[in-house]
This record gives sequence, structure tokens and C-alpha cells, in this order.
Amino acid sequence: MTTADLIGKIIQIVGGLAIFAAVVGLVLFLVDRAPKRGRDFLQLAAFVAPAIILLVVGLIYPAVRTTSLAFFNAGGDFTGFDNFVWAFTQPDALRTLLNTVIWVVLVPTLSTIIGLAYAVFIDKSRGEKFFKALVFMPMAISFVGAGIIWRFVYDFKSQGRDQIGLLNAIVVAFGGEPVQWLQASPLNTFLLIVVMVWIQTGFAMVVLSAAIKGVPTEQLEAAQLDGTSAWQRFINVTVPGIRSSLVVVVTTISIATLKVFDIVRTMTAGNFETSVVANEMYTQAFRANEPGRGSALAVILFLLVLPIVIYNVRVLRQQREVR
Repeated sequence: MTTADLIGKIIQIVGGLAIFAAVVGLVLFLVDRAPKRGRDFLQLAAFVAPAIILLVVGLIYPAVRTTSLAFFNAGGDFTGFDNFVWAFTQPDALRTLLNTVIWVVLVPTLSTIIGLAYAVFIDKSRGEKFFKALVFMPMAISFVGAGIIWRFVYDFKSQGRDQIGLLNAIVVAFGGEPVQWLQASPLNTFLLIVVMVWIQTGFAMVVLSAAIKGVPTEQLEAAQLDGTSAWQRFINVTVPGIRSSLVVVVTTISIATLKVFDIVRTMTAGNFETSVVANEMYTQAFRANEPGRGSALAVILFLLVLPIVIYNVRVLRQQREVR
């Protein structure tokens, strides 16, 4: 894209925003001059209309358009379910789906377990705020930044050269040979998962720590008087008391993991059998010039996220009814 084209795009965007603002202003002006009952109705429509327009333009239309593209090939010919058949039959596509399943199983599980253990161990300890800030800090880093940091950790230099990667520096220090960590499948997939766990553990720790502090001390004291051990109090009192927070943490991290793109793209670009659905969706649509396949993967990703969202909504609704 040339500079002139970029300037033209900016002018179009600014012009579109100006027209939108002018239309909204005109509607509000007419509302103010309308009769009382009509004015009430028009006021409601005027305030709701921008949100509805943005919802239709930014969410509903792209969703419908993406779903329709999933049934066409790159030439615009209708191919039915061929793109979905490709996603579930080709070895590379199946590897992508398998990697996504591995991510969704391991990341929420490890992040929640580590975050919960950390929250329990530092609860009411000296320096609790400092330790929480230390673990939560990776959440302030973008996925791209985290990918670059950990790419240096896994960096590989040939034998005889200075190793700037932490892992290979340790290996060489103990007399071993440097390893191309990000090219060794399937180990590289698990090394990428470590990055996501490193980021999401802080989120799990903060939410679960707050939930633990909300467990009534009377219940814990009563259980202690009954002669229960610390582990029994944790399993029978603390965990049931923070069940809703556990559901929120697991489902939130699961959805974020299903959509993971930046880490994979930054560290391996999906090569060496590390691709996931979101990355492959981008690769097919914008690199391989196969928007139909990319759209099919987007629909599959939506279908994978949908049950998690529904389960989360049902749990929250049940808790509201109990209250």
C-alpha cells in the first residue's frame, strides 16, 4: 500500500465517522423537537440505534459473512462442506486440531492448579502483596511480548557459539549439545504451552486468592475443631466455597486458549507442527489465499468456544437462583 492509498483510507475513515456523527446529531436534534410521547420513543431509538448499528456492522455481519464464505472456494464457487471435510481429513489440519485440544486441556488445568496452590500458600503470609504482584506481572505483558521473551529463552546457536538462550546455556554448561527446542516436535508444542501458562497463572492466582479470602472463617474453624487436617479443610471447605470462582477461571482461560494466536505466530509461525486453529485460520485466509478454509476454521473455533460459554452462563444462572 502506497502513502497515497494510506492517506485515502484515512480520509475515508474520518469521513465515515463524520457522517455517522452528523446523522446521530440530526436524529438527536429531531428528537428534541418531537412531541412528548413521540419524543420518548425517538429518544430510546436514538440512544439504542448507535449500539445496534455497531453490533450489526462489527459482529453480526462479519459472523454471517464468515459462515457463508466457509462454503465457497477461493474462486467463489460453492463447494458445500468441502472446506470442513478438508479440516477433518488432511494431516496438517488434523494436527492443528490436535494441538488445539492439547492446549485447551493443559493450559487451563495447569494455570488453575498452579494459581490455586500459590494463592493458598501465600495467603496471609508476610510479603503477600509483593509475591502476588510478582506472579501477576506477566499478565501486563502482551502475548507478542511474552513470545519474544520466551523465544530468547529457547534460542539456539550452533555448537561452539555463545548460547544466549537460557535453556541451551544450561545444557551446554553441563556438557551437553545445544537443542533446537522450537523445531523438536512434539516437544515444541509443550514449550509454547509453558508461555501461556506463565501468563495465565497470575490471573488464576488473583481471582482464586480473592475467593479464598471470602470463605467464612467460621466454617474453617468449625472444621478444625472437628479434628480435620489442613488438606481435609481445603478439599471439603475451601474448594466448595470457591467453586464459582474456579468455574470462571477455568472457562475464561479455556476461551483465551482456544483463541491463542500471538504466541504461536511470534515464536514458530505455526511451523514444525505447532500450529493451532487461530493461527491456521490466519494462514489459510491471508497467506495461502484460501478464505473458504480460513472461514471454515473460524466456524469450527466458534463451535468449540460455544459450549464453554453456555456452561459458564448456566453455572452463573444456577448460582443466581440459589442466592
